[in-house]
Amino acid sequence: MDIQVWWIWMIFAALFMIGEIFTAGFFLFWFGVGAAIAGLLALLDLGTAWQWGSFVVVSGTLFLISRKFAERFTKKQPPGIGADRWIGKEGIVLEKIDNEKNTGRVRIGKEEWRAESDTGEIIPNNKRVAVTRMDGTHIVVKPIEEGE
Repeated sequence: MDIQVWWIWMIFAALFMIGEIFTAGFFLFWFGVGAAIAGLLALLDLGTAWQWGSFVVVSGTLFLISRKFAERFTKKQPPGIGADRWIGKEGIVLEKIDNEKNTGRVRIGKEEWRAESDTGEIIPNNKRVAVTRMDGTHIVVKPIEEGE
């Protein structure tokens, strides 16, 4: 039984295309296109080297072009989006911050956050603080010295 090579390439092309449906990133599609081109070359009775060469060149070239295109239109998330937007903001201590007793609440704008001290020192009520980082669902703060 003689299995024609172009059918194998077309099966791979179909598998790559179907695989693309179930993956993110527009990655497998280009291998499907490369396999389809290689299948057409096999149908035209060109040799194995031509088939594999076209598969690698077409798939690789289309992949690189699509990455460059995607980078041009995909913007990186600017700083200050999500929870990180609180870093550097100032607030007022509502409940004494004591890391050992696991207490502390801070108001920043209209929101209240569970807080801990960046330095480990106890920070009293009504003290101005600045957020140094986020740690899970609470903020880490340091006191602001008067005159800052």
